[in-house]
Parts: sequence; C-alpha cells; structure tokens
Amino acid sequence: MTTVALKDVTKVFKDGTPAVDRVNLDVNDGEFMVLLGPSGCGKSTVLRMVAGLETPTSGAVLLGGELANDLPPRERGAAMVFQDFALYPHMTVGDNIAFPLRLAGVEPDRRAERVADVAGALGISDVLARRPGQLSGGQRQRVAMGRAIVRRPGLFLMDEPLSNLDSGLRAELRAEISGLTRELGVTTIYVTHDQAEALTMADRVAIMRKGVLQDVGTPTQVYGRPATLYVAAFLGSPRMNLLEASVYVHLDRYVTLTLGEQALYLPWDDIRTRAVAHYHGERIVIGMRAEALTPVTPDTQGDVLYGRIRYLEHHGHESLAFLDIGATAVVVDEMGTPVDQPVPGERGLRRFNQVVQRITGRAGEPASDDEVASAAGTRTSVLPDPGRHHRRPAELAVRLAPYPAVSPGHPLAVSVRMDALHFFDERGDRIDVGWR
Repeated sequence: MTTVALKDVTKVFKDGTPAVDRVNLDVNDGEFMVLLGPSGCGKSTVLRMVAGLETPTSGAVLLGGELANDLPPRERGAAMVFQDFALYPHMTVGDNIAFPLRLAGVEPDRRAERVADVAGALGISDVLARRPGQLSGGQRQRVAMGRAIVRRPGLFLMDEPLSNLDSGLRAELRAEISGLTRELGVTTIYVTHDQAEALTMADRVAIMRKGVLQDVGTPTQVYGRPATLYVAAFLGSPRMNLLEASVYVHLDRYVTLTLGEQALYLPWDDIRTRAVAHYHGERIVIGMRAEALTPVTPDTQGDVLYGRIRYLEHHGHESLAFLDIGATAVVVDEMGTPVDQPVPGERGLRRFNQVVQRITGRAGEPASDDEVASAAGTRTSVLPDPGRHHRRPAELAVRLAPYPAVSPGHPLAVSVRMDALHFFDERGDRIDVGWR
C-alpha cells in the first residue's frame, strides 16, 4: 500500500524565496491526485519533495505512513516522468525502457519480457530498435512512461508530461495515462497547469497559488463549489463572471444584491440567505458561470440582467457574448502579489473594507433592523488593495448559439439562475452554510 501525506510542509529556497507554505495533503492508495496551478505556484516543488529531489525546510513527508524526509530517492519506490522526456539519446528505445531493470539486476530474459509487455501496452513495440532522436514527441513521451512503468513502482510522479505535445497528442496520451495508472492501481501525483487535464484525469484535484493550497476535492467539487475566489476564477472556460455587489437585508423577505444600477434578489427561504445577510451594508463578490445565464426576451419576469453586447467570440459550436451591464468586475491576478506581506498561509484576496464587522446579532439569528442600521453606519469603505486584484467594468460572458443574429451594441437580457450563484467575502473565502 502506497499512501502519501504532507504535514505542514514548507520549502524556502536558499535565497529566501518561499516556494511552498505549510501544505497539508493526503493522497490515498491507488488515487490519481492532480496538483493544479499556474507556473511558479509551487506544485513542482511539492512533487520534487515527495520524490526526494528537494528537502522540506519544515514539515513532514510520509510515504506509506512512514517519515521519508531523509529517505534517498532510490529508496522511495517512486518513478518520475518529466516534461522533457529525459531519455538517453545513445540508447535504443528498448534499452531506455530496460535501464532501471538493468540497474536493479533483473535477468536479461526477464527484462526483455517486461519491456515487451510495457511496449505493447503503450503501442511502441515497433520502435524498440530506434533511438529517441528518430521518434516523434508522442512516442518519446510513451518511452519515458514505459521506463517508469516497467519498474512496477508503488508511486508515479508526473511533472507536466504532456505540456510539450500538440493538442491532439495531449488528448490521446491523457486517456492512456489515466487508463494505465488505474489499471495498474498505482498511486499517482500528476502536476499540470492545464485545467482540462486536471478535471478530466483526476480522482481529486489540489489547487495551489503562491505555494499555498487553495482547495482540494473531486473535479465536481472544486468546479461546482470552489473554496476561494481564486479557485473560482481559475477554473472554467470561459472564466466565471466575478461581480462586486452591495448587500442590503430586508428581514424575513429577501436580500438585495446591488450590481451597479441593477439588482438581484435572494429570497429569504434560500438556505444561503442567512449567511449572505451577515454582510449587510458591505460589498461581497458574486460569481456566476456562463451556464447560469440564459438569454431571454426583455419583458421576462424574475431575476434578469440587462446590458449591451461589447463584443462576440465565435467558437464554432457556440458563440460567447460579453455584456456591459453597468456593474464592476473583480479581476483576480494570476499570482496575486500583495502590496504588504500577508500572514503566512493566508488564503484569498484583499479586503474590500477597512473595518470588517460582522452583523451576527444573537447566535444563529439575523440582526435586527436597528442593529443593521447602527452597524452599517460604522463601516468605512475603501478601495480594494491593488496588489491582490483590481476592479474594472464588468463584461458578463454569456453563451449563445453559433453565429447568432446579434452584433456588438445589440441589447440583450439574460435570466440568472439564483441557485447557481457563488458568494465570496472580502478575504476571497466562500460564503457558505457548510462545507461539502
């Protein structure tokens, strides 16, 4: 049984650069775990610490429940596949695949049998006599995978193995890797910046930002209920619409969410309303994906937003319209470098308000009208910290039919699925009634 556990793992490089900040992560036996995030977020450093190629500054790496911080790479039972293939150019494909078996002292006949089995599974049996320079990129990556698989390790570590390949080969190998690792039942940690790979291949996804673990869950969980504003912005195509909204509570009736000169109304019987009501008089962030928006006629009743099309994108199977609805968008920086240094491990985005004062009233009860009015008068609003994210006029992404009979400047009304909205506080954490 091969499990991986990271306990408060931190890595600070010699020049003082923090790469990983107190990461806690458990990978189950036989699980396909994907580490997802932009370049420089620390995901490859995490992988290298599991492999033994980097030593944690603090924290513990456990393999199979045993502390492995000081265990050399060769004794960790892990096989690693790199982005650049890392094949020996002077050896044939067969010799490259067989190399770890030769180092382990496996008999020649047994080596040849295992190499033939792996090559057949990967579809490279006909190129065993060639050298890497005579192969295509996809074939070379299959050879690199074969060299890892032939060892029959307890743990696969893959560092962006498909990033150098074209889109067609990536899709093909994505299916092969996913199928093979599940067939072999090998615990796998896979690093990528490609969300399509992560959401397609993973049993669970761990999303990182600036060395901090932002969210962990199944692809459905991290997409459907992102834990932070960053995760919400990072996942999805087109990206989630993130709009700044002011909250106004009408007790026992509804909560008004004001978006510029328009508003949405969250009914009091919605399970999320009490949580959102604590932000009366404050600004929060509302997230809505394109699939939560449906074009309707202007006279449609209900939760409808109105705007004009700024521009259109045509994608063959659909078109995307970007609407100006007079609201303010919250744009999350990819790396989100703060102006002032945050508390280590802090997640989320900058504060919208100088004073953050929750209106809780009595435990488990909404605030009274007098409490609401009193507290709202004490808040001092400030612009968001420009080092973490910034504001701009919103361009609401809406899915339309392929090549619709509209053009830029055309008015458009969209109905909003209120049950599909996401709410985030001034720190960028999800406003919710509970966890998954």
